Amino acid sequence: MSFTSRPGTTAGLSTDLRSLDRLKGSASQDPKAAIKETAKQLEGLFMQELMKSMRATTMNSGMLENSGTEMGSNMLDSQLANQMTGLPGGLSDVIARQLERQMGIKPGAPASSAANPTVSIGTDAAGRTLPLATNPAGGDLAKDGKRLSASQQFVLKHQEAAKAAEAATGIPANNILGQAALESGWGKHEIKMKDGSSSHNLFGIKATSNWTGKVAEVTTTEYIGGVARKVTAKFRAYDSYEEAFKDHAKLLSQSPRYSATVAKADTAHEYARGLQKAGYATDPAYADKLTRVINTTLRLQRTAT
Repeated sequence: MSFTSRPGTTAGLSTDLRSLDRLKGSASQDPKAAIKETAKQLEGLFMQELMKSMRATTMNSGMLENSGTEMGSNMLDSQLANQMTGLPGGLSDVIARQLERQMGIKPGAPASSAANPTVSIGTDAAGRTLPLATNPAGGDLAKDGKRLSASQQFVLKHQEAAKAAEAATGIPANNILGQAALESGWGKHEIKMKDGSSSHNLFGIKATSNWTGKVAEVTTTEYIGGVARKVTAKFRAYDSYEEAFKDHAKLLSQSPRYSATVAKADTAHEYARGLQKAGYATDPAYADKLTRVINTTLRLQRTAT
């Protein structure tokens, strides 16, 4: 009598992994259906590995074992794994719910309503839901005929102003553009004047006592003692977005509070942590949010141009 281990069913796993790659292409068309199928694929992989581990612990005589019986056992294990996959209340349901939460899709929403989602990466500096990027099926057309998402439009609209700010301060344009995206929710939550017009303040810069320009007074979220509270605050207002980028660049490069921090930042994460440490925002998760948005901005620039 001897104990023998069996090799894994690598062919089945390889097929499932290729299926997962194909799911990436369909995710933008129907995210909810893609999530459900992805969850089933992941559960299937888990079940196959579980059957493999169980089979490896069984006692084999070695007398009737050959490549034919081995292949038959692997096929049986694969079929058993498939039968245990996708059952109501099973592992795939748990995985699907987790993926939906991470993508900002409400549980139970119909597939048709999920086909055009706004994917969330959390909240912005004011506590509002921050979209990652909207479905490219909407938005304006680029020169090559591709449709641009709202996030891609934001990047294209302000990238020149960000580059000008980089030239003036040395701060990477992507860091500046990412901060504008975070503070304004990709332009969806701009600070408004009393008459409803835009303040052009994409960076959430407060109007302190030394500010002599226009002011927009709005309700925002501040973290006081780690607790989010709604407060009324005054923000700077500008005549154009270019003016806002210039003022932001001036603030970061000339204010002793920020200049040393941004000058030492070699990466997006260091830049974000430096701003949080200097007190740019009261949100305790500000640095992590800003880092993610800056990285998203980089990806959007590649797809939008």
